[in-house]
Amino acid sequence: MNAEEAARASTDAVAYLPAGFMMAGATYKRGAELGFDGVDFYFAGRGGALGEVDGSVVAAAFVFFNPTTVIDAWERSRALLPRRETAEAFAGCLTTWASKHLPDEVDYVRLAELLGRVNDAASPSAAPLFAGWKGLPEPQDPKALALQRLNVLRELRGAVHGAAVLASGLEPREAVLIKTPFMTELFGWVEPFPDVESRRDVWDQAEVATNRIIARAYCALDDGELSELVDLSAKAHQGVT
Repeated sequence: MNAEEAARASTDAVAYLPAGFMMAGATYKRGAELGFDGVDFYFAGRGGALGEVDGSVVAAAFVFFNPTTVIDAWERSRALLPRRETAEAFAGCLTTWASKHLPDEVDYVRLAELLGRVNDAASPSAAPLFAGWKGLPEPQDPKALALQRLNVLRELRGAVHGAAVLASGLEPREAVLIKTPFMTELFGWVEPFPDVESRRDVWDQAEVATNRIIARAYCALDDGELSELVDLSAKAHQGVT
């Protein structure tokens, strides 16, 4: 297995495993305990890794969201907690979720090691959320460590994909309508929506470009290690309860 094949084969685990903690009811219960209103904890927690920045900076990093939605949520939570503290609280929900939902029969120590090498090899260029999350304190528990490093890699992939989508000529709203149409309103976009059927091939090309670009980081591993990374992340993903 080469680096580009591994990048493609690990896409689902990278994208959807961290999304588990981000969408969990327990995460937003914790956010409410801290004073956050609904999904504001998502925007403040994920974006908090960027530090005390203007909402427009966060919107720029959240490529696929309606900028107004991001800015409004960011500003509503400004007085609650320092941004770094919010990011660490959000990451704490990752740790809790990992302990409850990730299967036991996976070598998370090895998975975390392989993910760490990929992340360390990656360039942070045009990937501010990747750089911010990579700089957060890491948990000691192997499950949580592996999941947090998967989330760091997810932020890298998200940044690369955003750049590939924009370079292809697609609008962020079009990309959401093609990939996850059921989440379009959650991303802050409102009707009327454009017809995107004729644009699917363009999105497919952007996805190919994403895997080609992010494969540079995967080159930190040899072919056998790439297979290990894919297998371990898939077992974790498939075994989630």
